[in-house]
Amino acid sequence: MIKKIGIAVLFGVLAISVILFSCNRIIKKATKNRTYWSIQNIPKNRVGLVLGTSNKLVGGGSNPYYTNRIKATLELYNAGKIDYVLVSGDNGSQYYNEPHVFKIDLVKGGIPAERIFLDYAGFRTLDSMVRAKAIFGLDHVTIISQKFHNERAIYLAEKKGLHAIGFNADGISLNQGLKVQIREYFARVKVFIDLALNTQPKFFGDKIEIK
Repeated sequence: MIKKIGIAVLFGVLAISVILFSCNRIIKKATKNRTYWSIQNIPKNRVGLVLGTSNKLVGGGSNPYYTNRIKATLELYNAGKIDYVLVSGDNGSQYYNEPHVFKIDLVKGGIPAERIFLDYAGFRTLDSMVRAKAIFGLDHVTIISQKFHNERAIYLAEKKGLHAIGFNADGISLNQGLKVQIREYFARVKVFIDLALNTQPKFFGDKIEIK
């Protein structure tokens, strides 16, 4: 009996591993050469879509994912590779407002406030991609996040009719970001579940023109 349970557990682990590997491989293959590290090489798009995250870590320190996305967005704008910025993130309560915090730092960095638009209902990457097209009327966009996140976002965007490329903000070392990297594998499986179920954003709302 114990031997049978052990075999079942082994097969379960193998099955999960195959699913994780397959979903990851599909997304990486589909988005190959669609993300850029170089300002010089990335094509211009009218709008850059920066994906939200908290500016602080749980312990209270600065979140490098956040600061690096701010830096990448400023680089794109200053190089003339984008004309407008759409910040899409979580605004789940009056005490937590990712888009507003991003806007404050982007304005401090030199981007005019009137060039920054906020999507307060970007609760998930899926929501951000669907709303960029359905609410903000975008057909092409440059996504700004870390490479692993850009790949998943681009894959979702293309499946939802939004042509996307990604500008890679700097990440952090594998040791520091191991938990995030492991979570990303499961997030990529969730991509295919959401697509199969035709999962919709939590909110839609009135259309907003970026101009």
